[in-house]
Amino acid sequence: MSVAKVSEITASSDKSFEDAIQTGIQRASKTLQNVVSAWVQDQEVGIQDGKITEYRVRMKITFILKD
Repeated sequence: MSVAKVSEITASSDKSFEDAIQTGIQRASKTLQNVVSAWVQDQEVGIQDGKITEYRVRMKITFILKD
């Protein structure tokens, strides 16, 4: 039997939502071990002068705790 923990993170990219997701998962995986899933809870964009300047995602990262 395993026990999991969920951590909420926010990640951003100037390219796309998908890139923001990848960036967030890669960074979380450096700190957290046994990452098994991510749920994108929210998406938003930063806008400047009528143009999108940043893509942001809020994710819940699930990882399995070691025994």
